[in-house]
Amino acid sequence: MGSPMSNLSFRGMSLMFKVRDFLRPRGEALSEAEIQPGLTVLDYGCGPGSYTLLAAEIVGTGGVVHALDIHPLAVASVQKSASKKRLANVKTVLSDCATGLDDSSVDVALMHDVFHDLDDGEAVLRELHRVIRPGGTLSFSDHHMKASEIVSRVSASGLFELSRRGKRTYTFSKVG
Repeated sequence: MGSPMSNLSFRGMSLMFKVRDFLRPRGEALSEAEIQPGLTVLDYGCGPGSYTLLAAEIVGTGGVVHALDIHPLAVASVQKSASKKRLANVKTVLSDCATGLDDSSVDVALMHDVFHDLDDGEAVLRELHRVIRPGGTLSFSDHHMKASEIVSRVSASGLFELSRRGKRTYTFSKVG
C-alpha cells in the first residue's frame, strides 16, 4: 500500500471520516456490494473501520469480516470499535498487501478509497483475485480516480471485469 501515514494524519483522517459517515452513511455502498448474512468479506484498506463495522453487522454471526490495513492505528481502532460493539466476527490484519487468507475464501472484497494510494496496485489486485472465491466480487470506489481510469486499471490485468456500476461503487467479477 505504500508507507503508512503519520499517527497525527491518521487521527485527522479518522475524525473527517466520522463527519463524512454522519453526513453520508456507508450503508448505500455496502448495499451495492450486495453484502448478505453469512458472507465472508475482506475490507482492504479498512482505515478506522467505517465499512468494516457495518459489514460485520450485516453478515452477522454466520459471517466474518477481515479488516486489513497498513497502519497499526487503523487495526487498533477497528479492534477497539468491534469489541465495544461486541462484534466477534471481525478479524484484523496488519499488512501492506498479503492478506494471509486462504485461496478462494472471500465472497466480497471491498476496496474503497484506497487504490490511488497503492504503490503496487497490480500486486494487490493479484492478492484479491487469489482470495476471492469463484463467483465472488470486488466492490471498488475511489473518488480520486475518474470512472474510465477505475475500469481500465482494475480490468487491465485480466483478473477482474466490470459487472455493474452503481451510484457509489463499481462491482467487478473475478475472471478465471
